[in-house]
Amino acid sequence: MHKFRTHSCGSLSISDVGSKVKLSGWVHRRRDHGNLLFLDIRDHYGITQLTFTDDDKTLMDDAARIKFESVITIEGEVKARSKETINNSLSTGEIEINVTLCSIESASDMLPFVVNSEQEAPEDLRLKYRFLDLRRQKLHHNIMLRSKIISEMRSLMTEQGFCEFHTPILTASSPEGARDFLVPSRLHPGKFYALPQAPQQFKQLLMVSGFDKYFQIAPCFRDEDARADRSPGEFYQLDIEMSFVTQEDVFSSIEPVLFKIFTKFGNGKKVTNYPFPRITYRDSMLKYGSDKPDLRNPIEISDVTSIFEKSDFAIFKDSIKKGGVVRAIPTPGGSTQPRKFFDQMAEYASLEGASGLGYIQFSEDGSAKGPIVKFLSEDLIGELKNQASLSNGDSVFFICDQKNIAEKLAGKIRSKTGEVLNLISKDCFEFCWIIDFPFYEWCEDKQKIDFSHNPFSMPQGGLAALESAKS
Repeated sequence: MHKFRTHSCGSLSISDVGSKVKLSGWVHRRRDHGNLLFLDIRDHYGITQLTFTDDDKTLMDDAARIKFESVITIEGEVKARSKETINNSLSTGEIEINVTLCSIESASDMLPFVVNSEQEAPEDLRLKYRFLDLRRQKLHHNIMLRSKIISEMRSLMTEQGFCEFHTPILTASSPEGARDFLVPSRLHPGKFYALPQAPQQFKQLLMVSGFDKYFQIAPCFRDEDARADRSPGEFYQLDIEMSFVTQEDVFSSIEPVLFKIFTKFGNGKKVTNYPFPRITYRDSMLKYGSDKPDLRNPIEISDVTSIFEKSDFAIFKDSIKKGGVVRAIPTPGGSTQPRKFFDQMAEYASLEGASGLGYIQFSEDGSAKGPIVKFLSEDLIGELKNQASLSNGDSVFFICDQKNIAEKLAGKIRSKTGEVLNLISKDCFEFCWIIDFPFYEWCEDKQKIDFSHNPFSMPQGGLAALESAKS
């Protein structure tokens, strides 16, 4: 018999009843019923229930003193559980091990936090005792999910004829979207390597070298603050490059990968079938106030500048004369919301930098009410309902500012409204492509024209279009 185990803690089943087995793992849980002691033993593959009876009082008493997260090796016989004690949530839930021998491989000290619970411990403790944190089932599952997804990605990319290359980590600095991490050179004092923010130049070098299709699960290093969807400093991305292709070729290569990955690992959620919708940057900023819209949110923003231009609302009219625009953000069923909801949304808009947030409520009988209704004629209100696709029972928010500011503020109000009113569908993944990005945009922080997207992109119309745009 093997020194540590004949089976894993997730492999035994009803077909193994009567077998003599040996298992090794961590003590996960304990339940003491007086004359019967249960221990759950855990390893990478699963959990198996162990039983100790008072037939061997010494063995049972010794087992009762074993601390959680101690590593043990046991020998025993596989028994079938009684029908009423079967645990269908475990792959081993139909059996248990009647233990005849138990040895402690590594006794656990007092734990700084509970491992066998999903209750979150303070982050500083989790990082200090990372080896314990990673034993938690939630984190273990997430890490294994990541491994399976990456494996599936590799398989799908290889099936399409892509070759995997590993590009250099120590490199020279190049213009990207964040600050570089620098590594001092021992051989060249005063000189530094930069960790790559992306393998951009290397993959293009591969293309001009004739390799045609490249992919990599690429590490990217960016000296920037953490984001909601990105850890600080380092992240990984599916990086690709192709030769002699059009935009549609790139889309058609990526769409089946995303569809199959999210279908396989998305817990049964519906996934946008391909080809994915194509939305221009201009339309995306108008309708959703973002270049990465959440299409699970049904709200669509409208431009109602021309309507307020004809109104008596001086605040909006003055802004429009100075080049401002007005965006309408519908709130389906919003007329039933209390005044507190509108006050909270106005406060949120103010915190995001808006000078104000107007609104109108439409009752079920079609009548309109709100602070700015008196400045609009009945014809303009009807035009507004039509332009913003409003129905009786809805309400609508208004943002007025310069175009680039109004778009982003409207997008934030759209997202917040969808979140507060639970309008965002949770049972699906909605994909799209945002196309026709502007090549440059004005950067308020730097007070200069800067790249709005990847500086290594080819502008539509080629370099000739870029040259002619200079004039």
